[in-house]
Amino acid sequence: MRESVIYQDIQQEAAISMLTRLLRRKVGTVPPALLVQIQSLPLNQMEDLGEALLDFNGLADLEAWLAQNQG
Repeated sequence: MRESVIYQDIQQEAAISMLTRLLRRKVGTVPPALLVQIQSLPLNQMEDLGEALLDFNGLADLEAWLAQNQG
């Protein structure tokens, strides 16, 4: 079950939803362009972002994290 595409899609959508809510509380409104970048991350990087955002002080921290962790 863990390997099914449907299961992976569900996990991905849940991670996106949680990250979006947490980021909104931590840094305020997240621009759509950054949301697109977050949605394109693989699940393991979304999990890393979820941990890293605890140390964010603003939107610039999110932008820097994405710049360092995409590619």
